[in-house]
Formats: sequence, structure tokens, C-alpha cells
Amino acid sequence: MKWRWLARLQICPMRLGPLVSVITLIIGGATAVSAQETLIKLRVGLGDVSLNKVPFVAAYEAGIYKKNGLDVEQFITPSAADVARRSGVIVPKEFIHAGGRDTPVVIGGGSPLIVRWTTDAQADDRVIVACTDPVVRWRIIGRPDIASIEQLKGKRLGYSGYGAVTHFVALTFSKIMGWNPEQDLSLMSGANTMDALKSGRVDAIIASELHETMALSEGYKILVDLAKYNIPNAGSGVSVSRAWLKDNQEATHRFVKSTVEMIALVKRNKQAAFSAMAKWYNVTDPGKQELFYREVSNLPRKPYPSVDGIKKVMEIYNTHEMRRYKPEDFYNDSFVRELDKGGFIDSLYD
Repeated sequence: MKWRWLARLQICPMRLGPLVSVITLIIGGATAVSAQETLIKLRVGLGDVSLNKVPFVAAYEAGIYKKNGLDVEQFITPSAADVARRSGVIVPKEFIHAGGRDTPVVIGGGSPLIVRWTTDAQADDRVIVACTDPVVRWRIIGRPDIASIEQLKGKRLGYSGYGAVTHFVALTFSKIMGWNPEQDLSLMSGANTMDALKSGRVDAIIASELHETMALSEGYKILVDLAKYNIPNAGSGVSVSRAWLKDNQEATHRFVKSTVEMIALVKRNKQAAFSAMAKWYNVTDPGKQELFYREVSNLPRKPYPSVDGIKKVMEIYNTHEMRRYKPEDFYNDSFVRELDKGGFIDSLYD
């Protein structure tokens, strides 16, 4: 009951003004006062420009981070902005910054994190503490003259880069179809963009909601909805530096708490999501916004790290180095579990 009452009070200040803010601080007690008085500075890097990042930009705009005691510098990397640009989405310059090891929190796919750690001796040691995309729900978008997915055999399928979620999906889908990914089709890196599709460099692309929205608006067609295969995914994970985590448990708790609140926000408030899309992605067309928002209902209320998704990545990239690790080496679910068992997450939907 305490969680439920506090959760409702914490949401109210944005709507009812300073009076309720004071009431919240009084009833909430020392925890709320402490969260407001001691803002923890935190640098957060967003990965690809996709639906699963909308909750994070909406949280930034709605003040959820500050409400939870975080002073967040949040940005989109130049490479992610460039991929979006090549599909017709222009990220404003003020939101584009370089990442690096001084960015303790990164929102990105689990497969590149895991694959990089098992193939690159210089990889940053990170652990997944939450996941907003536990099942593959993307589409394969193809040229108008390709009538069925079977016709993709022998053609070129675009993905972003080795180990990326798009590459993981391409390899997994090839396996489902019984195709040899080296002999039965051409997997083309750096090519999950509208530019690659329109130029004829590829015949189809693994498309997130963003790329799908832009492709459909230009007359391209969905060859297959990958959701029907129920492929486990470790997509759009909240990952933190393992070394940083040791001394920053409170900052991590506050960020994961913000994550579950922001998911509830965009599920309840479509306009908050639309405003975030317009400001951060320059997606202002109502029809495109609706298409992009369509999958919000699939965002998990309780964003536990996707253990099945991690296991699937380890299965697909079954290298000698990968076999040195266990799934639990790549995730820490204690932060979501604490919020879940305490009743906080459920209180957001009462």
C-alpha cells in the first residue's frame, strides 16, 4: 500500500503543480527529500534510433530522471544518427554526442554487447540490468517485386553490423528457413537503411519500427513479420559498466526505477511519446507517429533482463570464446526484481 500511495504522489507534481510537490515531499519522507536534494550526474548513451528508445527520451522531457534524483546527460551517438539519416530521420545536432568509456549507462542491444565481449579484447565490460525488447518484433522489408519471403533466397539481405541485433536476427531467421547464411543468401553489412534499399544494393532489410515506418511510407512492403516466430531477444538492454556498478548501486537503482516509470508513461500517454519523437527524431507526421507508436503495447511492464534472449545469442554465436561464459555472466536482474517484489511496478498501472 505504501508503494502504491507514493507512486501516485510522485506522478502528481507534474500535473498539479508546486502544492502537491510539497505534499509529496512531506508524506514521502526522507527518501523523497534525499532524491530531490542529491542529484546524481549520469551520462546515458542511446543506441539506435528506434521505438525502444522513445521511453527514454520521453522520460527526459517529462522530468522523470530528475524526479528520481538523476541529473542526466542523454544523447544519441553520431553513428546511430547517421543510420537514421540514411532512412530519412534527421536527429537534431544538439542531441548528438560521442559515447565512449566515460558513458556508464548505454541503451543498446544485448547481442552486440555479448558478441563484442567474446571477440574484442578491448571491449568494455558491461552487464545488462534491464531490457525493453525481449522478443523480436521487427519486420523484413523488401522490394515491391519480391512477392514472398521464399523469394528472398539467393538475394541480398541488409543488416547493420556483425553481432548487432539485425545481424543476430538475420542469422536466426536463416536458420528458421533452413537456409545457409553464407550460401543461400547474401548478408550485407552497413545496409539496414532506406538508402541501401532504394539504391538497389540490397533486396530487403531487417527493419526496426523506424525503418519500417519510413519504408512503408515510400511504397515498400513487409515480406515477413518476425514477431510470429517468437524469437527471444536481448534487445534494447540497459547496460552499465561492471566496474562503475560496484560503486554506483544507488545511481543504477534510480535509473532502473526511471526506466519502469518511463515505460508506464508512454503506455498511458501517447502524446508524451509523440512529443518526444518530434523533438528528438524530427518525426512530426501524425501517420508516421502512429505507425512508429504501434508496438508500444509490447513494451514489457517489468523489463527484466531477457535471459532467453541472452541464451539465444550465445547459441547463434557459439564460438570457442563464447562457451567460456554462462548466461548469468551477462546480466544482473536484482534492480528490476527489487522494484517488482516491492510492488512499485504494479502500482504504476493501478
